[in-house]
Amino acid sequence: MPVSDLSFDLPDETATGRLARRLSACARPGDVIALYGDLGAGKTSFARAFVRAFHGRDDEDVPSPTFTLVQTYPGGRGELWHVDAYRLKHPDEILELGLDDALPDGILLIEWPERLGPHLPARRLDLRLTPGAGDMARRAVLEDRGGSDWCARLGPEGALR
Repeated sequence: MPVSDLSFDLPDETATGRLARRLSACARPGDVIALYGDLGAGKTSFARAFVRAFHGRDDEDVPSPTFTLVQTYPGGRGELWHVDAYRLKHPDEILELGLDDALPDGILLIEWPERLGPHLPARRLDLRLTPGAGDMARRAVLEDRGGSDWCARLGPEGALR
């Protein structure tokens, strides 16, 4: 089943963390993961769990880069760049942050990727977080974009559940 068909009900922050940990285990240098969702959708919660899992440290301090725009985390599998583009006024502002330096040896985890406009890498995994129905806190939808190999890495839908 293609990744674009993967969707998950996430009843709470713990479930969001589980998804982040599973995606972190599959991430490798050159990857871009774009986190879409309104304010309060769970993007930062997902990013924190992803960073902690990436480094294998549940107690790691993971501040939101809302004001710094970028937080970097060196590690054995490459450098992880956590980007929060919320405060960008124009997509060209992202050029000053040196995101091109992160790839192909690093991993980009981008909150508010739509603010990057034409500078958002085409080859990426999109994760859309939306309010869930009924008792579900949120819904997550994964979409493999630009010919990346996330489909092969993630395998059948059941591998992420």
